[in-house]
Amino acid sequence: MVMALPAQAQVSRPVARPWGLPWAAVPGPAVGAPRIIGGTGAGCVVGAERLADEGPGWQAVRVSRNRHWGHPDLVRAVQGLAARATAAGLQALLVGDMGQPRGGPLPYGHASHQAGLDVDIWLDVTPRRGLAVAQRESIDVPSVVLPGGDAVDPARWRPGHARLVQLAAETPGVDRVLVNAAIKQELCRAQPGAAWLRRVRPWWGHDEHLHLRLRCPAGQGECVDIAPPPPGDGCDATLAWWFSAEARAPAPRAPRPPQPPRLPAACAAVLRGG
Repeated sequence: MVMALPAQAQVSRPVARPWGLPWAAVPGPAVGAPRIIGGTGAGCVVGAERLADEGPGWQAVRVSRNRHWGHPDLVRAVQGLAARATAAGLQALLVGDMGQPRGGPLPYGHASHQAGLDVDIWLDVTPRRGLAVAQRESIDVPSVVLPGGDAVDPARWRPGHARLVQLAAETPGVDRVLVNAAIKQELCRAQPGAAWLRRVRPWWGHDEHLHLRLRCPAGQGECVDIAPPPPGDGCDATLAWWFSAEARAPAPRAPRPPQPPRLPAACAAVLRGG
């Protein structure tokens, strides 16, 4: 998974994955009953819904990207998380990328977010007034992790961050929530053994947003899940690895040009609108 660049950087960044351009150019969804084909790293979706630019407890950011689409279950999950966050006293969620109208590979940013089951939520719990859509195109949220990556930044980390991650991990149908390893470490320190920690997994980046991914919904036989998180709270050697020399300075590998994902054959018709 690749972290999305700030909007200012994306304007000047050359397209890295040209096979994503046709999918990004489609303005609306493929009409039909909701249908997920493939998985988060190589897939597409029919009957996607678009999350409104704003609603009770949320505001979508960088809406000009046209990436606030997903399976109806994902839209309901975001709305439900927003309602629970509001009830917990948190500010309105800032909702980042979900997926494109028909899913598929993106020309820049994420390698996942292709099947209508992924959403990024910014780790912003600072009380503030609502922002206009135009203001949300260029706002930035600072990292809550120290520059060295060893721990959360005590000057920025708040109990509300932990509460937001917990609420995300307790979302019905969630497969996992990806966060920076330092955030997972802090959660393990504060709430060891909590059942919801199993679904909170460390991943590179994710120091200023969390990534929520749903499991394949019931009845979606063409949807492909990844393996579920292993048993336990994940506060073990698998977490310690992220702070090891191997993880911090991996052995260099010969550079390879990016390769297009092998999409299911049915996705060709989805791109055409069928």
